[in-house]
Amino acid sequence: MNNSSLNKVSFTVNGQTIEEEVASWVTLLDFLRERLHQYGTKKGCDHGQCGACTVLVNGKRVNSCLVLAARLEGKEVTTVEGLSSNGELHPMQAAFLEHDAFQCGYCTPGQICSAVALVEEGTASTRDEIREWMSGNLCRCGAYNNIVDAVSEVLDAQKGVRV
Repeated sequence: MNNSSLNKVSFTVNGQTIEEEVASWVTLLDFLRERLHQYGTKKGCDHGQCGACTVLVNGKRVNSCLVLAARLEGKEVTTVEGLSSNGELHPMQAAFLEHDAFQCGYCTPGQICSAVALVEEGTASTRDEIREWMSGNLCRCGAYNNIVDAVSEVLDAQKGVRV
């Protein structure tokens, strides 16, 4: 590999500062899985269409398969592994468990990261709006009703919105 194709980048992943040289074509998804061994973030379509690779960058949901790691200078990345705190599940993770909002579980990390951002964005106040704002995350097993139940519970608890 030619040194001109490497970029030195410093950013945070789940509270840990990362300083690495990365090739200009390496996606955040591949960097997380191959370099940091963060396997919660899943590779689904690798084209930004399924949402299985959704993570939070500076609190905003992004498809990590479409983001180049070299473009993350100074950014804060949170994966599903980084949502829990002090051994306690994030409320959204707990709600997904409580409402059985997964079947095979492949899409679950992306669904959870997207749902956390949805609550923080404050864009949804009805079940239909939850469905609309979560539409970028596909579930091949069809656990959508339970996913909406889980998101509704956290939305109600954190924002005082009844959905």
